[in-house]
Amino acid sequence: MIVSNSGKRHIVDAHHHLWDLGVCEYPWLMARGIVRFFGDPAPIQKNYLVEDLRHDASDYELDASVHVQVGVAEGAELEETGWLQELGDKHGLPSAIIAFCELDKTDAAGQIAAQLAYSRVRGMRQIIGRSDAEDAVTGSGQLVNSPIWRENLELLGELGLSFDLQLTPGQVPGVVAALATAKDTQVALCHCGSPWDQTESGLAAWRDGLRLLAELPNVYCKISGLGMFDHDWTVDSIRPIVESCIEIFDADRCMFGSNFPVDKLHGSYTQVWRAFEEITAGLSEQQLAQLFGDTARHFYGL
Repeated sequence: MIVSNSGKRHIVDAHHHLWDLGVCEYPWLMARGIVRFFGDPAPIQKNYLVEDLRHDASDYELDASVHVQVGVAEGAELEETGWLQELGDKHGLPSAIIAFCELDKTDAAGQIAAQLAYSRVRGMRQIIGRSDAEDAVTGSGQLVNSPIWRENLELLGELGLSFDLQLTPGQVPGVVAALATAKDTQVALCHCGSPWDQTESGLAAWRDGLRLLAELPNVYCKISGLGMFDHDWTVDSIRPIVESCIEIFDADRCMFGSNFPVDKLHGSYTQVWRAFEEITAGLSEQQLAQLFGDTARHFYGL
């Protein structure tokens, strides 16, 4: 275990968010009284800055972090990235930025080129699946059927950029078919592939989907965001999910992330990472180093 002189574990947070309501417009954050798939956002409808992340992570040595786009108003994507670049240059965090790009649009190449003006940008995310109910309204689940989306997914790999993939388990077969044509694009599966149905049969189907994704060597797994799917989670309730991800992808293709401050709705930063530590206590030092930092460093070029 890599620890500092103070006895704190060194970590890389592979998935978190920051926002300043006075800098960018975040429609979903500013909407009041609307319960989302991850819970009631009211407690986090306020600024969340680098100092807040560091405070929440104070029981750990936060060596580096990966910021994943939040969902700013249309047209404000570069504004968000520019603000994050300034934060990173000033505070050292975030170390890497995953920006937003509409891969299904004909001007996607231009969107990507504009984002690449910022040195901390490592990849793009366009969510294709949040929950079945929300996806039915937004239509985002149909993105993978778009030939333009698939072409631009390939383009990311050609440019040395990764793609952060957020989906629901039922979308896996279609996504696997799309990813098979973008073999040079490194893909980070967000939030363990969204294990919504945590009944015995639901988890069995979810594992089947993970195995399909893991057969693609360019797909990695982020173990993060589990509070979104189990608001009353415990170490024991998330243990089979965490262990399944590591078993199926191996530690060198898995990385831990906090999904803060969204998962702050359902537990503290320390609770999340202590749970990861407890669940992985029996693994080797090399595996632990990969899960808590080295896989993210490798994947995102940190």
